[in-house]
Amino acid sequence: MNPLTKVKLINELNEREADLGVNESVSWHTEYKDSAWLFIGGFPYELTEGDIICVFSQYGEIVNINLVRDKKTGKSKGFCFLCYEDQRSTILAVDNFNGIKIKGRTIRVDHVKDYRPPKDSEDIDDVTKQLREQGCAPKIHPPPSSSEEDEQYAIPVKKPKKDKKEKKKRKKEKKEKKKAEKEKERESRVLHSSSSSPSTPPPPLAVRVKEEKQDAAYDKYNQRGAPPGGQQNGQRAAREEERRREVKRETEEDRRRNRDRSREREGEREYERKREMDRERDRDRRRETERERESDRRRETEREGERRRETERESERKRETDRDRESERRRETERESDRRRESDRERDTDRRRENDRDTDRRRDREDDRRRETDRDRERSHRH
Repeated sequence: MNPLTKVKLINELNEREADLGVNESVSWHTEYKDSAWLFIGGFPYELTEGDIICVFSQYGEIVNINLVRDKKTGKSKGFCFLCYEDQRSTILAVDNFNGIKIKGRTIRVDHVKDYRPPKDSEDIDDVTKQLREQGCAPKIHPPPSSSEEDEQYAIPVKKPKKDKKEKKKRKKEKKEKKKAEKEKERESRVLHSSSSSPSTPPPPLAVRVKEEKQDAAYDKYNQRGAPPGGQQNGQRAAREEERRREVKRETEEDRRRNRDRSREREGEREYERKREMDRERDRDRRRETERERESDRRRETEREGERRRETERESERKRETDRDRESERRRETERESDRRRESDRERDTDRRRENDRDTDRRRDREDDRRRETDRDRERSHRH
């Protein structure tokens, strides 16, 4: 079968289920509920694994991909097999990606029931071996240093939903690490401030926070020379300033964490809303398909009843025609028998008449003979 016709058939099936509201247990996707693999074919040959992952990661996290390549040249053959972490992502990918165009070519996306990923062997080409060793995800470079204002306007990346236990463990580990780092920074600052003079600026921090401008009055004060006891006052002021900065940094970090948490929660809520909307749509589609099937069954039963009635009518007509023919035959046979009887009667009457005539003739002859004999006798007596 032509791949484009398969694409059309899958799209028509999805549209019909969407219009009818097919139940999830009855949908054609349930046949592949035990497989999280997809077949993707018909895409341009220049696409790599990373390009395919970028496109198909919209509906779930991808855990494995097998782009089929030529063993000699290492070039793509235009089709691949892809595995999602969640099987439900395959349904979304088939419903939304099947039939779309990528660089002018219509791709086909379909389920794969029983797929076994290939094992590594010595015949693998260099490109595939390099991809399997290094991976096909984009490399993450260290982010450049930026101010707090840039961080405020940064767009949060939507993270996939994970287990609550793992999240709690990671949060605890992060908190413990941050506490240890803060304690180390405080100790280093205290040691540095006690050893150095108040005129020396504090060491640069690893945390990206907007630094406040230092007051120029401190430099003038240091240049003129501090009065007796002024060095201790300067150290106290520097410590106070350091504490204020530390408090500000902590508050800013807390605000940032709260913002990130709120963004993550908002993203999770949005994801849940979309999932709920998709479930509601699937329920409506299943209900509609159930209704359509019920109506199809009723129509089929009605048609079956009509066919039975039609066959009964046809059989009744045949019986009626057979009866008419039989009665006509009987009448014809009766007529024939009547004709034969009539002909026999006429023959009998003709025979009787002939016999009567013969008997009359005989009688006449006998009478003539008798008369002749009587005449002869009389003549003889006379003589």
